[in-house]
Amino acid sequence: MAEKQKNLHAGHRQRVKAEFLARGLEGWSDHRALELLLFYAIPQGDVNPLAHELIDRFGSLAKVLDASPDELKKVPGLGEHTAALLSLIPALSSRYSVQRGGPGRIVHTAEQAAAILTPYFYGARNELVYILCLDSKGKALGVRRISEGNLRNSDVSIRRVAEAALALGASYFYMAHNHTSHLAFPSAEDWYGTDAVRAALSPLGVSMVDHLIFTDGDVVSLRESEREGGRKVLQLIGPQEWE
Repeated sequence: MAEKQKNLHAGHRQRVKAEFLARGLEGWSDHRALELLLFYAIPQGDVNPLAHELIDRFGSLAKVLDASPDELKKVPGLGEHTAALLSLIPALSSRYSVQRGGPGRIVHTAEQAAAILTPYFYGARNELVYILCLDSKGKALGVRRISEGNLRNSDVSIRRVAEAALALGASYFYMAHNHTSHLAFPSAEDWYGTDAVRAALSPLGVSMVDHLIFTDGDVVSLRESEREGGRKVLQLIGPQEWE
């Protein structure tokens, strides 16, 4: 009986893998896509119940992958090996996206800057601050992390911004940080930090183009918000829409 059950699971796994290789994940439910991933962490047995349990507990595939290893290991049947694999996926996705859209691209709009910066905030559990540096023609020179924390409680240092921008030979830069509150409304500290950094770097010949605030699914431009007297949410673009 045990051998028959083992063969049944092996056949199911092979069919799921073959379907993915033939057609990708189009039309798949979150729990089915997660089941395929779990095959590689748990080499034997039926992982479908575990996939359902994870989706039910966290709410979606994205939230499962964003969960910390400690949170994941609280799920019965999920050990350190599986938690490490699940945590690895967003980290690899971020690096993949960064390398595809990195230095050398010409940035003319805030939407294009946001497309480059978005991967740096994948799965972020803390507030992070980055700058995207550009040359005089708008070519991306690189992205540098400035600090961890928001503009009020982190040591977002003008010196760090200046050092990063000058080291890359930047003429322009975008500043960006995320709100872990999931609300993209600029705070008073966001406006103050923007003005302070912009005023300090302008005499050095480095101009801030914009300050972008990231949340899950939204990016807000402080420059456009200031111009329009409200919150300006950017329309995110993909690589195929760049040109």
